[in-house]
Amino acid sequence: MMPPTKRPPRGVIEPDLLIAAYKTGYFPMAESREGPIFWLSPDPRAIIPLESFKISRSLRQTLKKGLFDLRIDTAFERVLRACAERKETWISEEIVASYNLLHELGYAHSVESWQGGSLCGGLYGVAVGGAFFGESMFSRKRDASKAALAALVGLLRKNRFELLDTQFITPHLASLGAIEISKSEYLRMLATALLKDCTFAN
Repeated sequence: MMPPTKRPPRGVIEPDLLIAAYKTGYFPMAESREGPIFWLSPDPRAIIPLESFKISRSLRQTLKKGLFDLRIDTAFERVLRACAERKETWISEEIVASYNLLHELGYAHSVESWQGGSLCGGLYGVAVGGAFFGESMFSRKRDASKAALAALVGLLRKNRFELLDTQFITPHLASLGAIEISKSEYLRMLATALLKDCTFAN
């Protein structure tokens, strides 16, 4: 199944369509905060191989000191909206509503960094089978989003996930071990990951 390439905002993307899209290598992005939805399947595709996630010395010290209280799924919509707090964003209200619904259904998750009772960083994404599709992250304090990503990788390793998809590569993600692979290789890895029945958090 290939999703439509573009459609105007209509309030929410049906969960069945969203999950089917992820299973075939597609994901949605809004053109802008108020714009229509596009469906993308980039080639090459960026992933973080779970066995080669890189933790810098400074991040290792941050984690060792316990500077952040790392939580799962306690403030999903706050994380989502924090990720959209930038001048130009692809996270529209339709995206917010759609992923909130996926969260309620148990597919979408957040990993959060808290400090002194304040949410200061985190990420969100979608878990299907043995694949986790990272969507976006934000940080209000140094290393807050990196700490959340490290917690995510640890959780995925523990629960025997096969694939951590980051969609596109950036210098920041590359410094953490992200690589680009061909679309054909990605789809092969995705098919293998989807055969697994993994629990995101237990």
